[in-house]
Amino acid sequence: MKKLTACLSAVAASAALMAPAAPAFAQAKFMTIGTGGVTGVYYAAGGAICRLVNKDRAKHNIRCSVESTGGSVFNVNTIKAGELDLGFAQSDVQFNATKGVGQFKDAGAYGDLRAVFAVHPEPFTVVARKEANITKFEDFKGKRFNVGNPGSGTRSSMEELLGAMGWKLSDFSLASELKADEHGPALCDGKIDGFFYAVGHPSANIQDPTTSCGAKLVSITGPAVDKLVAEKPYYAKVTLAGGLYPNNPQPTTTYGVTATVVASTKTPADTVYQVVKAVFDNFDEFKKLHPALANLTPEGMVKDGLSAPLHEGAARYYKEKGWIK
Repeated sequence: MKKLTACLSAVAASAALMAPAAPAFAQAKFMTIGTGGVTGVYYAAGGAICRLVNKDRAKHNIRCSVESTGGSVFNVNTIKAGELDLGFAQSDVQFNATKGVGQFKDAGAYGDLRAVFAVHPEPFTVVARKEANITKFEDFKGKRFNVGNPGSGTRSSMEELLGAMGWKLSDFSLASELKADEHGPALCDGKIDGFFYAVGHPSANIQDPTTSCGAKLVSITGPAVDKLVAEKPYYAKVTLAGGLYPNNPQPTTTYGVTATVVASTKTPADTVYQVVKAVFDNFDEFKKLHPALANLTPEGMVKDGLSAPLHEGAARYYKEKGWIK
């Protein structure tokens, strides 16, 4: 057995010396996209991107995988640390990281952050336990409310809203920090009275509690919201259609951000180019991979909510298409 192994090794070594390097035998390049909770749209959209990238991996030799993470802020910090290639981030988190404000004030501006494209709108969605008798956001004062896990864009947006309202976390009887995949079951189990979540719609994360325990969507309106939308370029008002979720026939008024995909200057331009090419060369298929992607347009995706400079690889593709100069 040892002799056979030795012979095979010798044959392999001599073949390697004689054969010219061929692209087909080049070492596969692995890339990872940071997303969010497995029931959120980031994870599904990341999976859709990887599916399209991997479809042509015989040509470009890139193998794409998704990682469920703590969300936007986590993704930006992990890209910065060189442990993710690309990641999803709310448009407000991208803005704050680029400018070195908000949750990135201590770390300073992240000059190497690059935008790849925008994806779906992400309205801030507040869901209340049916028995809590909540009709407006202010009714949560003194209640048990999930403010989002540290490291998520949801949490940073929640804190900005509370600041604009003049509230503190202590205004809730409990400010829980459950991850997105945990807040629906906690609501239906009576452990919390409500939660705040930035997510594309329709979302399984919202579908589950509205179906399982009749949870109610709550509008987020008022002077604090009006002020935030007027002052922050990454916010816009949104209305969720009535009947989008079970037991919620009424339209829900709120505001929100845009989901974006970001990378670093250290992410190879060819890798980002192939990701962008995979999405836009298969655009009709991409839009069918999740309902939240159904209404996307290339025009919106190359500019909406993008405050960081475009990544070199993305810009190359957009210029080829004539979408940017």
